[in-house]
Amino acid sequence: MQVTVLGAGGYLGSALTRRFVADGHEVTGLVRSERAADSVRQTGARPVTGDLDDLTSTRSAIAGTDAVVFAPQMLLDAEQRVVRDLLDALAGSDAAFLFTSGTGVLSQRTDGDWSEDTFAEDDDFVPSKYIGARCDTERMVVDAAARGVRGMVFRPGMIWGHGGCPMIKEFYRSAATKGSVGYLGRGLNLYSNVHVDDVAAVYSRALQAGRAGAVYHAVSGETNYRTLAEAVARDCGVPSRSLDFGEAVEIWGKFPTTIYFSVCSRARGPRTRAELGWSPDPSRLDILDDIGNPAYREFFDKA
Repeated sequence: MQVTVLGAGGYLGSALTRRFVADGHEVTGLVRSERAADSVRQTGARPVTGDLDDLTSTRSAIAGTDAVVFAPQMLLDAEQRVVRDLLDALAGSDAAFLFTSGTGVLSQRTDGDWSEDTFAEDDDFVPSKYIGARCDTERMVVDAAARGVRGMVFRPGMIWGHGGCPMIKEFYRSAATKGSVGYLGRGLNLYSNVHVDDVAAVYSRALQAGRAGAVYHAVSGETNYRTLAEAVARDCGVPSRSLDFGEAVEIWGKFPTTIYFSVCSRARGPRTRAELGWSPDPSRLDILDDIGNPAYREFFDKA
């Protein structure tokens, strides 16, 4: 197939690009910079430099493709505008549109406490107060089946692997700048997590066998923030400690504290496993294996 990956230079986008190339697809990667374009070339894909805010160039990049994979991180309003335009451009083409959302839409603010609630793909939930508006974009993608687009929504949990997990990066950054690694409240909250290469495997299977209008979760394990913070602290030789919300905001900023570190987001993926025949690689089940990766250590060693 001809596959176009939007956001191909990012953490998830680059993993998806590598996987689709390995699967034998003809892959085009939309990136913002020449540096990212060089990385895309090294995977065997063809880079195209452009900006998703430029809808004309984006439409040109996806023209004639069999599948569009949406993997960038954008502000919610801009994301919805771009997705709407992409679906308009693909209407009637029978092309696949694979939209990256995340389990953040179903997260619950607990300020460090654990929640027993866990959600499968078709379960009802109260959308997150902070990023629940993305559910409107998800519905557009799901409803695109009626317009001749094989739209699918993907909700990965906390993505880790190869030293790229944003939350773990923040722990290392705080070790370097504050001399300790904090966690909010009791630190029992968590995002269900999954290795980035296993996420790519979900998309790969869905491209071949995914159902139009489906929502697929990608999760393989759970480790709370306190455990992660303590592991990073040991790696850096600094203490770990509990933070109140105000202290957390001083360290991480209000948005990361609110969206990442103050919530509990537990998910499971029975549809992904049943419909796509997916299961995570047995060697990639423990997020603690990522602690100590040189990509993280750079934040601490250079301080």
